[in-house]
Amino acid sequence: MAVYTEVSDSQLAAFMDQYDLGDPLGLMPIAEGVENSNYRLATSTGTYILTIYEKRVDREDLPFFLGLMEHLSAGGIPCPLPIQGRDGEALRELSGKAAAIITFLDGAWPRKIKPVHCRGLGAAMAQMHLAGADFALSRPNSLSMTGWREVFQTVQSRADEVAPGLAAEIARELDFIEANWPKDLPAGVIHADLFPDNVFFKGDGLSGIIDFYFACNDFFAYDLAICLNAWCFEPDRSFNVTKAKLMLSSYRKVRPFSETEVANLPLLARGAALRFLLTRLHDWLHQVDGALVKPKDPAEYLQKLRFHRDVTGPADYGLD
Repeated sequence: MAVYTEVSDSQLAAFMDQYDLGDPLGLMPIAEGVENSNYRLATSTGTYILTIYEKRVDREDLPFFLGLMEHLSAGGIPCPLPIQGRDGEALRELSGKAAAIITFLDGAWPRKIKPVHCRGLGAAMAQMHLAGADFALSRPNSLSMTGWREVFQTVQSRADEVAPGLAAEIARELDFIEANWPKDLPAGVIHADLFPDNVFFKGDGLSGIIDFYFACNDFFAYDLAICLNAWCFEPDRSFNVTKAKLMLSSYRKVRPFSETEVANLPLLARGAALRFLLTRLHDWLHQVDGALVKPKDPAEYLQKLRFHRDVTGPADYGLD
């Protein structure tokens, strides 16, 4: 959600003329994330989020993303709702790029993750997986295991700039994961990017899930694996098994977690760590001019990958 595209007053006024949202009163850049340009939009009728979709998001995927938010919202999941203009369409153009306005959610993402946050996330993720079961559209995971080697090829020649021997280590990981990745686990619509800054809380209660622009069809357990990496490591990069156990147990109370999913969780967590190591490595080595935020350090996910590589079984995640 870094800002790459600036919007002039005249552009904003013309854009807002297509809506019944009142007069624009202010537009404040949101300087977090790396994917799209996001603004907090204040109008005479309320506060909204204006998103301009940058080159990393395929415009052909936007009906899936926006439609999924509409579907999940109708199913009781606290997520943003795309706002339709006077013509009944939510997706339109601003500054020559695809853009949309979505509802603003109250709450804030947790800067310090507590066990109660992990428990709330687990239940909400399971509810989201169930609510998406009858969503009519589908989208393959563009950053699934089958695409990781392609990302690696874009960074292989420079990977050792980040850590000596990193290119060879990643190559070994890719060989192992490609040979052992599961082929038949329960699957459906997943978020695929449920990092703490995409989950809002009010007090200890989860109030919203945002940023569905990586959502896709993939293994439900892979979504959990992503969250084990994103939520259950401490600032010193040690793994907090209490947080993991609360997340997984609260998930299982809402949606049953099969024995096969449990058995594959260490490999899925290892693969999820590799996925984010690769994309962070790419962004670190190919920094975008004009972005308001610095790309995230890939070394964090290298350490997480090494942790999962040493896991002996699901019990290391607090599972029986």
